[in-house]
Amino acid sequence: MEQFQFEDLIITPRKKGAVKYAKISYPLRFGVFSEIRNSAYTYQFNLNGEIKTIQGRGEGWLDAAEWLKRTVGDDWVYFSAGGYTGAYDYTGEYYVPCLAYESNTVYGNGRFESSEVLNAFAAWEQLQKRLQSLDLTSLQPDAANCIRQIIDKSPAALKDRAERFHRIIGGRVTVLPPDTRHVEYDVIPVNISDGCLYHCGFCRVKSTAGYKVRSETNILSQIEQLNEFFGKDIINCNSVFLGQHDALFAGADIIEWTARKAYEVLRLGSAYMKEPRLFLFGSVDSLLNADNSLFSALNRLPYQTYINIGLETADAQTLSILKKPLNPDKISEAFHQLMAVNHQYANIEITANFVYGADLPETHLPSILGLTRHQLNRSYSKGTIYISPLENSGTKQELLSKFIEFKKLCRLPVYIYLIQRL
Repeated sequence: MEQFQFEDLIITPRKKGAVKYAKISYPLRFGVFSEIRNSAYTYQFNLNGEIKTIQGRGEGWLDAAEWLKRTVGDDWVYFSAGGYTGAYDYTGEYYVPCLAYESNTVYGNGRFESSEVLNAFAAWEQLQKRLQSLDLTSLQPDAANCIRQIIDKSPAALKDRAERFHRIIGGRVTVLPPDTRHVEYDVIPVNISDGCLYHCGFCRVKSTAGYKVRSETNILSQIEQLNEFFGKDIINCNSVFLGQHDALFAGADIIEWTARKAYEVLRLGSAYMKEPRLFLFGSVDSLLNADNSLFSALNRLPYQTYINIGLETADAQTLSILKKPLNPDKISEAFHQLMAVNHQYANIEITANFVYGADLPETHLPSILGLTRHQLNRSYSKGTIYISPLENSGTKQELLSKFIEFKKLCRLPVYIYLIQRL
């Protein structure tokens, strides 16, 4: 790892981080990246020269362990330590992603209004201007090439890149599965279907279109274009999200074909980042319609696969309020099916979402415990339950208090669903 000093800037053109995602209580960077440091900030860039993270150093920064991260969709996320134990209890992670857009009722955009974060963005703009003024002929070739790439990726260029990314997959990913937290939300999305089955009244993130599976031609075109789009940085990609809202309903053939094509074309087997993972959403009906051949096919794939199912509640009155066209018996059947799959297949974990709202019936939370406590004879490590706050969830303190009370009684891992788009 070579470093070059230019005045107060320390430039590392190629720095190697961890090869696997890990849950630890101090900042850890993953993959291969370039880095520029000065007395106030550490800036890290992917192998295409795109800004990836900004972390403050010393005075003038909120917390030395916290950082800003840019997504491929050109959003910024603030990773907050938030008290190591508390953050982990609530989210399953030592760092809580605070989002700059209004789609999460637990952790809002307060960080982005702070002077420290505003100053960090201003400092990034100043660094861009300063890099443009450097005489690159005086630098070593590796450092000069690194800086040229960074200069080329101005904020306007990054916005254009994000728009191109969204055109490739056919629009923005409005919500990622909560299980993508395991890879810090770093996934390559490949849309194999559009729309959803139910169009529930409470949902704020899903399409109103009817359900339709995409053609193999369209899917392969996405994969090939994404491979070109990520370019040099493809070695840092090891996980795929099959979108959008109910890929499981597309069936075993198209799921397996897409997953294997993505693995092959994107060269995930030779990526710097190890342990590839596959993420997808499913519905109650897609889970109940799936047979062992689908899960056997998924279990044979070269991924650890996570399937997230929206159960929402096991209470009839709450289902009616949510305008979810299902009954408690079907919810219960789906829950027991996901537990059976989790027990039978080592490379698959099916997780479930349940909602929380301050004005939902008193029978709602007991109905969930009826499944996740009273119908289980012991605690299980697979089958994570995510609690998804609705728009009216009361105060943050009330929500977290109810969450902890529920978590203590549940016999499955329980975390809060933090909405992240791409």
